[in-house]
Amino acid sequence: MITRFLFERFDRAGLVFLIVVGAAAVLVPASNLLLPVSSPLHVPTHVMSLIGKYLCYAILALALDLVWGYCGILSLGHGAFFALGGYAMGMYLMRQIGPRGVYAHPVLPDFMVFLNWKELPWFWHGFDMFPFAMFMALLAPGLLAFLFGWLAFRSRVTGVYLSIITQAMTYALLLAFFRNDMGFGGNNGLTDFKDILGFSIQAQGTRASLFALTAITLIACYVLARWMVTTSFGKVLVAVRDAESRTRFLGYRVEHYKLVAFTLSAAMAGLAGALYVPQVGIINPSEFAPANSIEAVIWVAVGGRGTLVGAALGAVLVNFLKTWFTTGALAPYWLFMLGALFIFVTLVLPKGVVGALNEWGERRRERARLRADSEHKPAEQKS
Repeated sequence: MITRFLFERFDRAGLVFLIVVGAAAVLVPASNLLLPVSSPLHVPTHVMSLIGKYLCYAILALALDLVWGYCGILSLGHGAFFALGGYAMGMYLMRQIGPRGVYAHPVLPDFMVFLNWKELPWFWHGFDMFPFAMFMALLAPGLLAFLFGWLAFRSRVTGVYLSIITQAMTYALLLAFFRNDMGFGGNNGLTDFKDILGFSIQAQGTRASLFALTAITLIACYVLARWMVTTSFGKVLVAVRDAESRTRFLGYRVEHYKLVAFTLSAAMAGLAGALYVPQVGIINPSEFAPANSIEAVIWVAVGGRGTLVGAALGAVLVNFLKTWFTTGALAPYWLFMLGALFIFVTLVLPKGVVGALNEWGERRRERARLRADSEHKPAEQKS
């Protein structure tokens, strides 16, 4: 049954993607934990954490591709959903510090003691429990997306106007979280984490487990998104993307389809943020920066909009290049390279890397079919 589901729902690229990410979920932590440092196959802990960060970005790109590639909603605010999920996880990690903080307060985080807060704000209660924090990492961005989408889609705000509003929402959250009186650490954000589920967050085994969990989550999000876009619901999403007025004329409640896809996508982005924070060790308002959301759009465009696999691949590829170009003498030129990459993809590969590969494969198969037909016809004429 599982094999039948895989072959019915996934194309060749999807199956390869699942195999590669699944293998990475096992082999990378095993290489880090089991092989000696002197082994050429050993993956250092800092490299494993860096790849884990890339996988979190891949989940974010997957979430964005679900609404942009299949529903035509160009969101420039998915960085906000990512950051909200990260803050939910950061609040849990801060509650785990307890009296081990600089000021040794058993309840209040250090920044609250420094700012002379007398008691824990009401919205921090419950974050000492991991299930509640994970629930909020999904609920907070999902609820924000639901309220925003309900107002925007009901008013039939589309196109560039919707993109501008999503970016304005992100910038408003950036300004709000910068304030010290918001209770989220202000400009410094949340950091100096100690434990997660009772395990040291700096321990090698914990980092390996976080990497494996991130890879498994990426697989689960891809399976969910792929299942969603291959059902009749997904076909309606594509119809909304290609001809929204005609789809509405046929009797479909377009705003409902958009709202479901947008809310699910935001929750997925929040989950990516929750996995991101324990691996990088900090969350601050800079994650709300509109530039982060725009960069996520570039990931999807580079990899291939409307392919899911391409979105994840684009996130890993662009962030690998970013790591490479932002170290050493090439650091001042990264933004120029990013802009040049986007222009190149727009002009030369408008369907992205995976889209271009798919087109090349289709042309190759078509040429093979025509060649087979031309060879078959003379044989029939001779007979």
